[in-house]
Order: sequence, then structure tokens, then C-alpha cells
Amino acid sequence: MNRKQGDRLELAAAFDYQGRRLDRILRKALPDMPLSRIHRLLRKGLIMVDGKPAGPDARVMAGSVISVPALPVEPPPDFGYSPPVAGISVLWEGDGLLFINKPAGIPVHGQNSLDTLARAYLRDRLPRSLSFRPGPLHRLDRPTSGVIAFSTSLEGARMFSALTRAGRIKKQYAAILDGTLTTAAFCAEPLARDKEARKTFISPEGRPGNTRFVPLSVRAGYSLVMAEIRAGKAHQIRAHAAFLGHPLSGDTKYGGGFQQGGLFLHAYFLEFPSSDNSGIRRVRAPLPLRFRARLAALFGERAAGLLSSPEYAEAPRWSDEAVPRFD
Repeated sequence: MNRKQGDRLELAAAFDYQGRRLDRILRKALPDMPLSRIHRLLRKGLIMVDGKPAGPDARVMAGSVISVPALPVEPPPDFGYSPPVAGISVLWEGDGLLFINKPAGIPVHGQNSLDTLARAYLRDRLPRSLSFRPGPLHRLDRPTSGVIAFSTSLEGARMFSALTRAGRIKKQYAAILDGTLTTAAFCAEPLARDKEARKTFISPEGRPGNTRFVPLSVRAGYSLVMAEIRAGKAHQIRAHAAFLGHPLSGDTKYGGGFQQGGLFLHAYFLEFPSSDNSGIRRVRAPLPLRFRARLAALFGERAAGLLSSPEYAEAPRWSDEAVPRFD
């Protein structure tokens, strides 16, 4: 059990920390505490293990209680803007998972990232743990908006990873493509990543990836589609769309034409089995205003309104036989 006692923080060592050095445990368990402060507290004998001062090389046993002077309360970080609810828009929370509506333009990892904002949101909602740290469970590119899952418990992270490996998590993205895609298209070309170019290529030596594109509206040389993937690779939808000859409009990196505001790709739905196997849980991220405005400009107000309506979002099922069209 992890709790705060007066001006000290108490951390219970989990089984997987059996026999590990105290300083290494503290570095992982207290990411917000500077390493210099941890070593200073250790040198002064202010960090206790089971009520006794311990040095940095002390070996910790499972179940031991580590007591550390708490950090002073600091003001929340300044991210340069005033986003909602500690910087994030929460779509659903439960079963050890947190689903957030990611804005386009913000990275998932790194400085001033969605990960930073999510940790700030969870800081006072989760107990300190030596064996778990919340974080994103899959990727979304910086220019992509929409639903993304974070773990809030080790059990939730393991469950989501197991469902991903089993192909039981379905993700559906709204996208605007160049050209006219009039029938559903499927791409299973293997994908390889060039880390230096930060780009994904079709390659026989790559990893398999399946993407299905279903057109919802076609007008004036553009196509509004719903793209469906299961376990996605980096830039999978962007690379597969380009391979089919219909790159995302505005995605100049993959051959798309210029579009004011860049590419338009939104993680619209994420669907997975509920933890009690009672059914399917469907998390929906409402379209951002910039996406709705572009839809209205290219495909008309009806397309923008229907795709954004709660009635349409309740249970759309796209298939080759029955595709809900806005034309």
C-alpha cells in the first residue's frame, strides 16, 4: 500500500522489486523527484526502509515499506495555454484505462506532450507505485487527433496489450484523401520504418499491417473515408493510403497535395471487449472544429453534421454491402 504520512511518503515494495537496489527503485518510483535530491536524502539518512535509515546500495525485500520525505507542493506546469481539465479532454475512464481526445499538433511523448498532461491529471488520482507508471498504450502521430488510451493500472495495461496482440481492439479513423475512392479498398502491404527519415515504406521485408478504407463521400476530387485497423504500425494509414494512390490530403510527406491546416486524420472510434465480457465498449472522440469546418467546405454541411451527430455515432457498421453515404 502506498500512502502519505504527514510530510513523508510511504511506498510498499512489490514482489518484482525483490532484491533490487534502493536507489534504482527510487529513481523509477519517484520520476518527479530530481536524482540529486534522492542521493542527498540517502546521504543524510532521511530515507528509511522498514523504519531504519538505508543507503543507496541497500537491497529491498518484497513487502518492505520505504519512507521518503515528500516533495514540496509546486504549482502546476505552465504549458503556454489553458486546455480543459488539467490539459486533457477525458472521454472515458475505467478498468485501469483512461481514454483521451488528443488534439492535433501535440505529441504523445516528450516535453509538453499529452503524456505530460495525462500524468498531471492522474498525479492526485493514483497512489504512488514502485512497479507501475501510467502511460500511453498506443501511438497517434503529432498531426492526428482523436481517441488514445492510457493505462492507469498495471492490470489495465496488461489487459489492453493482450487484447491488442489478439487483434480484438478495433480502431476507426475519419480521413480526407486526395482523389475519388468510390468503393471500399483493402491494403495488406508489409510496412518498414525508416527511422532517420521518420517515414514508413512498403517493403517485402516489413511487418504485416491491414488497413480497410470505406468511402463515405466523394466530391470535387476528394474522398471522405473511414479507415479501420486493428494493431496499427507507425504511419500505417498514411502509407497504405499513399500506396493505393489516394494519399491523405495535406500529407505532403506521403505525396498528398497541399491542404490548408495540414492533413486531416482523426481517431474517431476505439472498440474493445469490456473487462467483464458483458459486451463491447466503444469510445468515441468527437470531431474537432477544424475537421468539421474542412468537411463542410469540401463535402457540404450534411456530411459534417451527420458524421458529428450522436445518432450516427451510436452504431455505424461499415461493410462492402451497406456503406452509409453522405452524397
